[in-house]
Amino acid sequence: MVHVTRQFTVRADQASVVDYLKDFSHATEWDPGTVSCTRLDSGPVQVGSRWHNVSKLVVVKAELEYELVELRDNGVVFVGTNEGSRSVDTIDVLPAEDGVRVTYDAHVTLKGTAKYAEPLLFLVFQKLARDTVRDLTRALERLPRA
Repeated sequence: MVHVTRQFTVRADQASVVDYLKDFSHATEWDPGTVSCTRLDSGPVQVGSRWHNVSKLVVVKAELEYELVELRDNGVVFVGTNEGSRSVDTIDVLPAEDGVRVTYDAHVTLKGTAKYAEPLLFLVFQKLARDTVRDLTRALERLPRA
């Protein structure tokens, strides 16, 4: 399993941040690995909403179906799956002195022969996590402030 956690503070309103994050199609704005992210259902975004995500990690293209499995006032949880992996992304959004403290926690479990790539993927995800903090901070700081 590959596990990456990052914490950072942004100057934004907690409700606006959670509202933005719950729509996973916004990942194209803040996840440097995401090439496209298309909603698979319609209506209000809620628990059970799903997206088709296409990502490129180094030279490997990955397609996962993500589902919003938890929506709280202080965060979201998405689960992404395909034949070779399962990703659980938990994003907590807690009040902080100058806005909110965001904790992004990603657990990626590889299946089958993909497990052999874990050491390499760990390094790739470390860099991706740094870039995600940069891009997610920019995206969230465009939202209304507390």
